Amino acid sequence: MSPLDLVTLPALMDLTSGRPDIVVGFIDGPLAVHHPDLAGAQIRMMPGTLAGACAHSRSAACLHGTFVAGILCAQRGSAAPAICPNCTLLVRPIFAETTAASEQMPSATPEELAEAMVECIKAGARVLNVSSALVEPSSRGQRALVEALDYTLRRGVLVVVAAGNQGTLGSSVLTRHPWVIPVVACDLQGRPMPYANLGHAIGRRGLRASGDGITSLSATGESRTFSGTSVAVPFVTGTIALVWSAYPTATAAAVRGAITGVHAQRRTTVVPPLLDAWAAYQVLQSAH
Repeated sequence: MSPLDLVTLPALMDLTSGRPDIVVGFIDGPLAVHHPDLAGAQIRMMPGTLAGACAHSRSAACLHGTFVAGILCAQRGSAAPAICPNCTLLVRPIFAETTAASEQMPSATPEELAEAMVECIKAGARVLNVSSALVEPSSRGQRALVEALDYTLRRGVLVVVAAGNQGTLGSSVLTRHPWVIPVVACDLQGRPMPYANLGHAIGRRGLRASGDGITSLSATGESRTFSGTSVAVPFVTGTIALVWSAYPTATAAAVRGAITGVHAQRRTTVVPPLLDAWAAYQVLQSAH
């Protein structure tokens, strides 16, 4: 069982590689844009304080951004999953290249994340990929983030976020928002990873996706293998991008409903269901 097979992505990937007008707002670290497996990718850099291209290929921010981007838009046939290489990746970094790869994972403040979300939406993003840890939010930071998430709802932009790797039971200002799709990492048997955050909001509106032993691109040129919630998020984002590429006139609510199955049953568990990409495609197919 491969990570792609677990979430039934291969059949959908055979149908489409994505469309350039399906824009993924990539809120993460910068990319090693000269990596050969990103050649030909549809990548747009957002102007801002942080550059979209890596300055230090061994920084945690660069390694993280390049790895997650590879899952989404590396060339098909590369070591990475390469789910939607023909979609446009709109790169808006929120991780600064200040920590070495051996140090802790990069994080951002709620205010930084909120600003990045709004900017990506104004630049045309249809879905946001947020593989980010948040530093402890202030009340002001929480307000800014809630306002940004309310804006994504009004604009019909889907938001896919990491549930987190702290092994806690509960929710955050990010995962409890009713429009957000929180993602829990699971192993190749579909079981949540022991460190995955769970909770009622996550179980009710979220998804499990492949997050154990995922191989993707390294900023230093070779491939690398990594586990965690961050790498599970792009499996859900990539599925949304492919389904929307197949049915570009579908509403955000219809795509979200098809992906999460939120309309199918009332969930009461703290563990969300496993992503089923092919079933999501079939739901939209039957509606069209």
